[in-house]
Amino acid sequence: MIRKILLLINIFFYTITVSAFETTAKQAYLIDVLSGNVLLKKNEKEKISPASITKIMTTIVAFDLIKRGELTLDEKIKISKKAWRMSSKGYSSMFIMPGDKVSVENLLKGIIIVSGNDACVALAQGIAGTEEEFVNMMNSMAKKIGLPNTNFSNSSGLFNENNYSTAEDIAKMSIYLINNFPKLYKYYKVKKFKWDRTGGAPITQGNRNPILYKDMGGDGLKTGHLEDSGYSLAATIKKDERRILSVISGLNSKSERSRETVRLLSYAKNRFDLLKINKLDENFMIKTWNLKPNKVQLTLSDDVYLTIPKRQKSKIKIEIVHKDQLLKNVIKKGQAVSKLNIYYDDRLFKSEILYSSTKTEKENFFIRFINSVSYFIWG
Repeated sequence: MIRKILLLINIFFYTITVSAFETTAKQAYLIDVLSGNVLLKKNEKEKISPASITKIMTTIVAFDLIKRGELTLDEKIKISKKAWRMSSKGYSSMFIMPGDKVSVENLLKGIIIVSGNDACVALAQGIAGTEEEFVNMMNSMAKKIGLPNTNFSNSSGLFNENNYSTAEDIAKMSIYLINNFPKLYKYYKVKKFKWDRTGGAPITQGNRNPILYKDMGGDGLKTGHLEDSGYSLAATIKKDERRILSVISGLNSKSERSRETVRLLSYAKNRFDLLKINKLDENFMIKTWNLKPNKVQLTLSDDVYLTIPKRQKSKIKIEIVHKDQLLKNVIKKGQAVSKLNIYYDDRLFKSEILYSSTKTEKENFFIRFINSVSYFIWG
């Protein structure tokens, strides 16, 4: 016998206002990060030149080494002529000089805040010996993250037909960065970087991400521009627990890129609500038979988040499905026991396993005997 318990459990509810939405981006991907619900897709698997958005992967490789203790922020890297030439050719630069020794932290700031191509080459050479070998590390990381339509050919995002990605892969890469390196990710929200360069007065440059200057809770990520792919931007906003991320490409100008990103992020924020189901809830319970304890608290492996159209909370139903009305077999802590089905508008939206939060043991013989007699008499 399968027992179903239908209930509405405690759900944290985010109240948001409604806004109109449209996008002129050639490629777009919009996701509510905690729930994983994709709210908009447009040519999301179409290959594009990621341009300076490539630098997200450059920092991921460095962040990973720092996290593993193989690289430190205060480690100094000697600047090569190849790295210096990036600034002399007119590319985006932090203006490092050949022969200087620059800390990893300053190079990361030069990459993240001012999009310095010279800093990318310097960091790549300092970490791997050559930029080419560093690119191998970038592509290995892309495979690890699971980016099937991405390949890198340099550390900065300069045009190369073998340097490509997709809006969907860029979103995955961005979420990996945010989730795995929260302390280092803080550099992405810094608006200015003052570099005390050799051979000249200090130079201060601003972050090119327009979302950081809006009152939206923006804290990253990266702009890009190349002739073949137009203007692009991976951007994210965060309020309380909720994070929304958009990736767009193929825009005609900086202003259009900024405007369309604001529209996408506002659309997600204002037209959809994020609901949270706690992994531990008093309703996640099953009674036992001839076991102790006489009730077992069940738990999800993690909190569950849902994104639904605004003001549709009443359409969410939660159903706990037990194989039997009572739990009769000894189980271990963490063992799968039941299932939690989540319905939206009477359609199955998501299904999650419920696990035991404790182990059970058989009751002593006397208790089991009394229970059996009671069942025989009263059922």
